[in-house]
Amino acid sequence: MPNHAHLPDDINLLRAMVVQLQQQMAKRDLEIEQLKAQINKLKRMQFGRKSEKIDKQIARLETELDELTGKRGVADIRDAGKEETGKSGATRQPRAPREALPEHLPLEEQVLEPEATCSKCGDQMQPLGEDISEQLGRITAAFKIIRTIRRKKVCPCCGHISQPAAPATPIQRGIAHASLLADIVVSKYADHQPLYRQSEMAARDKVTLDEASMGRWVGQCEALCDPLTEALRRYTMNGNKVHADDTPIAVLAPGNKKTKTGRLWVYVRDDSRSGSTAPGAVWFAYSPNRQGIHPQQHLAGFKGILQADAYAGFDGIFVAGNVKEAGCMAHARRKFYDIHVRTPSEATQKVLDTIGELYAIEATIRGRPPDERLRVRQEKSRPILDLYGAWLKTKLETLSPKSEMAKAIHYSLNQWAALTLYCDNGSVEIDNNLAENALRCVALGRKNYLFAGSDAGGERAAAMYSLIGSCKINGINPRAYLTYVLTHIADHPVNRIDELLPWRLSGKL
Repeated sequence: MPNHAHLPDDINLLRAMVVQLQQQMAKRDLEIEQLKAQINKLKRMQFGRKSEKIDKQIARLETELDELTGKRGVADIRDAGKEETGKSGATRQPRAPREALPEHLPLEEQVLEPEATCSKCGDQMQPLGEDISEQLGRITAAFKIIRTIRRKKVCPCCGHISQPAAPATPIQRGIAHASLLADIVVSKYADHQPLYRQSEMAARDKVTLDEASMGRWVGQCEALCDPLTEALRRYTMNGNKVHADDTPIAVLAPGNKKTKTGRLWVYVRDDSRSGSTAPGAVWFAYSPNRQGIHPQQHLAGFKGILQADAYAGFDGIFVAGNVKEAGCMAHARRKFYDIHVRTPSEATQKVLDTIGELYAIEATIRGRPPDERLRVRQEKSRPILDLYGAWLKTKLETLSPKSEMAKAIHYSLNQWAALTLYCDNGSVEIDNNLAENALRCVALGRKNYLFAGSDAGGERAAAMYSLIGSCKINGINPRAYLTYVLTHIADHPVNRIDELLPWRLSGKL
């Protein structure tokens, strides 16, 4: 039984104590929720060089949370489980299933034969069977010298001399073969290996690849492929729908050894989610700043639906009425999610749950024809959006205009027509993730290099990202593709440049 001897007999004092305890419990509950939010945020950030530091922060916060709640931490439970398993020895981790090896790879057999005679009695051994095991190996990429010998022949009758024409080379009088150039470009822009690092890797094979020379080679490849990237731009803009986004890139400013902020813009044509079999394409463009004139120039002549975020620089594109705006529900959701991470509430949870319902509907119709997608959206998504929009307006009336929640609601309501356009057009997507995904290569690249050397370097990056991104969206090996293109483009008629677009060459790679 609890000991009540220390409690006062005065009813007023008891009430005061109850109020004080309630205040203390409310304060503790608030601290618990804040700690949980911080722990969840740190766990989402747990990657890269800061992981050890974040691990320590998570451990410290979990300790504080345990002290408030009186519970054992996750680490304690995990360690206890290990101790119990170690004592009994009965629990075993299930063995991971063996992955099938790729069938298209060449097979190298190593046959191990036993002795021909018995080691026990000396009699002749007879075949009994065999055991076979397979492992996946990798032979390191090797440099080699490709020597081209053009033999000559002469006619003894008339003296005519015949000799095959010299094969076209990407760089005249250069030592770099198309395969080496393709490897350098793909390593830099797809695998995010800076040129100085590639130079160091080549040095391990006792091959000298000067960083400055490689930089010139990349520039010459970009110039050689310029008609091809222009063909890629035309194809991308000839679709009925384009996804657009942009991201910053540091660029070395001339003269003062400082960097400025340029922009890489991406435009994606991909209707595979609405059942189209037309090839997808990605086109990048560089600009020295983020002024709206740049996307307006990029999209000059485009007619259809532009799916993007609410960047004001796109507004001029919609004035003439030839381009219709589609919004990004993921962008709108992110604003509520950031609030929910810091201060969870019933309102933010309701928003996340509602948008989650909309995405669950989309998952059931991905890859279906536009008319079917439109029917399902009108039947299932539109009623949810109508209720959601009304709730946002009602909720906004109860909030301070300066609150983060009010700002997030204002964004959604201001973009409501664009955000809900997908329910009126079966070819439109619910979000702009296609463009955001295409920009991930730039984000990864920024982790490996400090800046582009100049505006020309930004334009060079845009061209290479375009070719490599279009290979990726069509499931084509960019190294094989660029090797083929750099081998043939010098002699290829410019009026037939479309024949070298990635999806046109898939059968030749």
